[in-house]
Amino acid sequence: MFIAQEWGVGQVLWSIFWFFLFFLWIWLVIAVFADIIRSDMSGWSKALWTIGIIIVPYLGVFVYLIANGDDMQSRSEADARAYDEGVQTYIRDVAGQTKSPSDELADLAALHNSGAISDREYDQAKAKVISG
Repeated sequence: MFIAQEWGVGQVLWSIFWFFLFFLWIWLVIAVFADIIRSDMSGWSKALWTIGIIIVPYLGVFVYLIANGDDMQSRSEADARAYDEGVQTYIRDVAGQTKSPSDELADLAALHNSGAISDREYDQAKAKVISG
């Protein structure tokens, strides 16, 4: 016989609910361990938190969340901000827009005034910057 024939709809929904809770628990434990690793605690503090979570998992995770929940959020926000800045910098570098046109014109003027580039080179580079 198939399992689906032996189980009723309620049993299937109940099993899905418990699977969801188990998955949520695994995700929460992984998130707490990741936060412990990236926190600025001493090595001994990290080891004690890790041992506490391994020995008494539910209590350890909930105490960690109560004690460090705000710091956990601020670290996540800082990591997200740093990641976003890195992505934006990479996009600007790949697109060739690391400087604004006014910055590029100022650099060209400084090179021209110092004599590093001739009038003709300055005019060509200026036209290229202005045209985009």
